[in-house]
Amino acid sequence: MNDFPRRGLLKATAAAGVGAVVLPGITAAEAPSASAATKGTESAARCAPARLTGRIVRPNDPGYADASLGWDELFVRYPLVIVYAQNTQDVVNALTWARQHDVALRVRSGGHSLEGWSNVDNGIVIDVSELKGAEIDTEARIARVGAGLSQLEAVTTLAEKDFAVTTGTEGTVGLSGATLGGGFGFLTRYLGMACDSLIGAEIVVASGDECAKVINADLKNNSDLLWALRGAGNGNFGIVTSLTYKVSPLKSVAYVQATWDGIGDLPGVFDAWQRTAPVADNRLGTQIEIHRNQILLFGVLAEGTEAEARELLAPILSIGTPEVTVEIGNWGDVYAGFQIPTEDEPANWKFFSQFTTEPFPKKAISVIASFMRDAPTDDSNFFTQAFGGAVRRPPRGGTAFPHREALFYSEPGAGWGTRGEPGSGDELTPVAQAWIAEFSQALRPYVNGAYVNVPNIGMDQWETAYWGSNFDRLRKIKAKYDPQNVFQYEQSVPPAFC
Repeated sequence: MNDFPRRGLLKATAAAGVGAVVLPGITAAEAPSASAATKGTESAARCAPARLTGRIVRPNDPGYADASLGWDELFVRYPLVIVYAQNTQDVVNALTWARQHDVALRVRSGGHSLEGWSNVDNGIVIDVSELKGAEIDTEARIARVGAGLSQLEAVTTLAEKDFAVTTGTEGTVGLSGATLGGGFGFLTRYLGMACDSLIGAEIVVASGDECAKVINADLKNNSDLLWALRGAGNGNFGIVTSLTYKVSPLKSVAYVQATWDGIGDLPGVFDAWQRTAPVADNRLGTQIEIHRNQILLFGVLAEGTEAEARELLAPILSIGTPEVTVEIGNWGDVYAGFQIPTEDEPANWKFFSQFTTEPFPKKAISVIASFMRDAPTDDSNFFTQAFGGAVRRPPRGGTAFPHREALFYSEPGAGWGTRGEPGSGDELTPVAQAWIAEFSQALRPYVNGAYVNVPNIGMDQWETAYWGSNFDRLRKIKAKYDPQNVFQYEQSVPPAFC
C-alpha cells in the first residue's frame, strides 16, 4: 500500500544530497524569429510543403505504446504521429504540417493532462518535453528555460544557484503546463503563483491559412498574450517553446511533516489549519491531505528554522498527538527527496478542483470525513493548499488567473489500478468516478470556481469557473492570435467571434 497520494508525492523523510539535473543550453534560442515558410503576407499564407523534423514516433515504431500513453492511464489515445521537438523549428514544421494536412493536433509537455487532452486519436501530438535548456542570469535574477523542463528539473537546477520560482509539488509534471495554468505549491504564499514570475515566452502560433511562425510575448511585445499565458496558456493560443522567469533567492527551507493516525482528529486539525495557514507568515506554505486512514500535514518555511516552523504550526500540531518530523536543507534537495517514482503510483486518477473563500463550517468538514471513510482506495484523498500571502498581489501586467482571494484550494482525488497493465482496475473505475462526483456535489455549497490545470469535465459554465470575468478578454486575445481556432480541445478558449 502506498500511503502517499499522487497529489502530494511526499515521502516521510526527504532524502538529502540529491544533485541538480545537468541540462544543455537552450536549443530553442537558435530558432529564427519566424519560419522561412511564413515569408510573405499573412493573408496569402501559402507555405512550401512542410516536412516533419525532430524525433518522430509513428504507430509501427517500437516506442509508440509508451510515447502515446500519458501519465493518467485512464485515457488511451492513438495519434497518427508524435513529434518530439528538438528545437523551435521542429515545432514550426510540425504545426505547419498539421495545418497543411488538416490533421487534428494537441500540444504536450509533461503528459499530465488530467483528462487526456494533450493526446488525440488519428492526429499529431507536438511534444516539447525534450526542449530542456536552462540559462540563469544570476545578476539579473532571470532564468530562461526550455518548455520541456519538468518541475523537478527546474527546482533542482535553480536551487544549485540558490534561486527558486513557485512550482507544484509533483516533480514529473511539466513546468510549462503548471505555469501556464497558474501554478501553485509550497512557495505560493512566499513568491506568488508560478505564472506571476513569468515575464516572457517564446511561442509558435498559427499564421495565415496554413503556416506557422515564432513570436515573443513579454511586457513590451505582445503583452496581451503574456497576460493570457499567465493562467490560460495551455494549448489555447499556440505552442510555448521557452519561458523566461524572474527568479527569487532561496537558500534553505524548513520542511515539516505531521501525521495523525486515523481521521478522528479531522475536525480540530482542519479548522485550525484553515484559520491559521492562509494568514500565517507569508514564508510558510502548507497543504493537508486526508486519507481514509490518516491525516497528513506538510509545510515548507522559506529561509526558516525548525523552531520558527514549529511555532507557526503550533495551533495545528497541538491537536491530538501527531508524529512530527522537521528537516532543514536546500530547497532542491528537499524537493527531490519527497518525490515518489511514477511507477509506484496508481495507473488511473480522477479529481475535482475547487476554491474556497470562507472557512469551512463544521458541516463541510463532516462531509469530508464521511466521504473519506468510504473512499474507494487507500490512494484516494482530499487535498488542500493554503492561499493568501503573495497570491493577493498580482504581478506587473496582470494575469488571467482570477482566484486570488481564495483562502485555499482543494480537490477530492481517487487513484486506482496498476500502472502498465491495460484495463487494470476497470471494475473500480465507475466506483471511483461516482465517488468523486458525489463528493464534489456534496461540497458545492462551500466552494466556488475551478482550476484549469485540474479540469472539471462536464461542469456547467466552466469558462467562468476557470477564469471568471477574464473570459471575455481571453476570447478577444484568442481571436487576435488564433482566429481560425487551430488550437482547440474540449474546454479550450474559443475566438470572440465564434
